[in-house]
Amino acid sequence: MKVILLEEVKGTGKAGDVVTVSDGFARNKLFKENLAMEATKSNIKKHDASIKKLAEKKAAELAEAKELSEKFKTLSVTVNAKGGEGGRLFGSIGAADIAKALEEEYSIAIDKRKFKLDSPIKITGDYEVDVKLYPEVTGTLKVKVQ
Repeated sequence: MKVILLEEVKGTGKAGDVVTVSDGFARNKLFKENLAMEATKSNIKKHDASIKKLAEKKAAELAEAKELSEKFKTLSVTVNAKGGEGGRLFGSIGAADIAKALEEEYSIAIDKRKFKLDSPIKITGDYEVDVKLYPEVTGTLKVKVQ
């Protein structure tokens, strides 16, 4: 039986693939768990249309990520924290703090998991933090800790 995979199935294929599987596997596993749908002519047309739509969406997201990466070259985020002697902070500045400051200063909302910090910032100063905006697009944001 030919099916269109809706999600990745280990040992069978990736999402969007049209594969031939046994009838029992399709009925008992793939259809019951909504992992696939039967590959009829109408389903294949719908699937092709959704693939085109998805490709357009990904291209738009990639362009937006590249634009934001260029914008990051001119931005500088300031994070204020309480500190002690020698510029040491009483706590530390993490990705969540940087994301919050970026949203407050520039209204740019980015998930804290996108920021790549080797370790939390514990000393005042200027830092450059990598931000993974898209799988192949990474921007660098300047962060000033006071």
